[in-house]
Amino acid sequence: MSKVKLTIDKQIIEVDSDASVLEAAKELGIDIPTLCYHPDLSLHGACRVCMVEDEESGKLLASCATPVREGMIISTRSMKARRARRRNVELLLANHPNDCLGCDRNNHCELQEITYELGIRSQDVERVSGEKRVHELDTTGPALKRDPNKCILCGRCVRICEEVQGVSALQFTNRGFDSIVVTAFDLPQAEINCANCGQCATVCPVAAITELSEIEKVWAALEDNDKHVIVQTAPSVQATLGEEFGMETGTVVTGKMVAALRRMGFDQVFSTDFAADLTIMEEGNEFLKKLNGEGELPHITSCCPGWVKYAEHNFSDLLPHLSSAKSPMQMFSALGKTYYPEQAGIDPEKIYTVAVMPCTAKKFEKDREEINGSDFKDTDAVLTTREFARMIKEMGIDFKDLPDEEYDELMGESTGAGTIFGTTGGVAEAAVRTVKEELTGEALERLNLGFRGVNHAEVKIGDRLIKVAIANGLGNAEKLLERVRAGECDFDFIEVMACPHGCVGGGGQPRPATNEKKDKRAQGLASIDDSSKIRKSHENPQIVKLYKEFLGEPLGGESHHLLHTKYKARPKN
Repeated sequence: MSKVKLTIDKQIIEVDSDASVLEAAKELGIDIPTLCYHPDLSLHGACRVCMVEDEESGKLLASCATPVREGMIISTRSMKARRARRRNVELLLANHPNDCLGCDRNNHCELQEITYELGIRSQDVERVSGEKRVHELDTTGPALKRDPNKCILCGRCVRICEEVQGVSALQFTNRGFDSIVVTAFDLPQAEINCANCGQCATVCPVAAITELSEIEKVWAALEDNDKHVIVQTAPSVQATLGEEFGMETGTVVTGKMVAALRRMGFDQVFSTDFAADLTIMEEGNEFLKKLNGEGELPHITSCCPGWVKYAEHNFSDLLPHLSSAKSPMQMFSALGKTYYPEQAGIDPEKIYTVAVMPCTAKKFEKDREEINGSDFKDTDAVLTTREFARMIKEMGIDFKDLPDEEYDELMGESTGAGTIFGTTGGVAEAAVRTVKEELTGEALERLNLGFRGVNHAEVKIGDRLIKVAIANGLGNAEKLLERVRAGECDFDFIEVMACPHGCVGGGGQPRPATNEKKDKRAQGLASIDDSSKIRKSHENPQIVKLYKEFLGEPLGGESHHLLHTKYKARPKN
């Protein structure tokens, strides 16, 4: 590719000819404020917050959408450029709700940060104050809340839903002041073809889309002396939670996380990684049966609730291929109200189960009618990583200085295979590790399926060549599964994760979440697997104990009742 020389703030730089002025400035370490821009999405150029001045023509340019050209002389710091940015942000604030103190995104709002950085004060906003939007909040969805009054029309949610997820559940309508982002046919969130993946919430710069919070429910349970509150933490959270406390992306904080949960008042602190090992035992044996002709190949994973709901809407003809094994969260919760109380001598009616998850779709999953295996509601509350961090801060816990503590024993022990569930390719690798060793007694080397997009690998198991594929991001899943539908590929095992990079990129994870950050989070999880004493699910001693004393055998009567579920076709609108 050809190179272009230009000057930015009196510094000369040479960049690729397809770079934007914004990207060139970043290479020089020059920070230009942005709102509608996102490094992993297409250019939109709507907010005009990234304005710079072309010194030759005197024109103002949107740096995110302006390609570099030979000999350009750009000023990012001229009075003209700075005034333009201020005025554009002031106009956004003119009809934005002035409720920062009570807002879900207070102190984590990009509009708020830019307002402060540009030196905008209340009198500046009052000077251009205008009519406020008045729209009803949509809190009907099981996972997400939409507040159109806070929307700044940056289009990030529309672009990620269409370009990355391929769902297109959101779109602009009307013009001018009346412009608004709406769902398909302006239906309530609960009634649309939405996977509840929460990717829209991860890229929204304000609080126009957030998760439906269950923080107060959990506080109430912890304060109730009649409740015995147990908590499980998903694999990926241990490599992402630290970001909320200023720690390096990908830092593993497992021990501090456990310590924080104990100080918050949870009666028992367990690991969803344990249930991930259990999922492998059930799903691995299910795959073995299919390899032996007892079921339809390809075998497709079902541990991701966003993917399952998407499949029910868009690939209902492939539902027979999905594993009937519940997700690790739901397996754990079913045992939390059956196996755990039996072992601990506690009345199961008193047990309240909380799940700390990377995923907003988990809030939808816990309310599925067919998902419960005990005589009670299996999962009582789901907290996203972000909600969990807010609760730690609310308690005044100094997270960074906490000592490392261990999970409680009964359902807290796990293997490296359980941990890598938290990133794309992890489920496939964990399952094939167990299947290969069960069939041949030979250990599996890493599959090295990568963290992005659609990837595949072949594994020799005995005399058979097993073809494995993974897809992360629903747009990628659609491409792969359309090929499966058309008979163009003959994979044996397909893993699908709704979110890019899998759970490390989940809709409930810390913001901002770029592809670069997700790579580091995934590497953090891989480091746990690499250092684990036990790396195969079937070797987890607590799993062995569970089957011996309670479940019997994988795919047996008790296992099927507690650990398996079914799916249903949903309308595609």
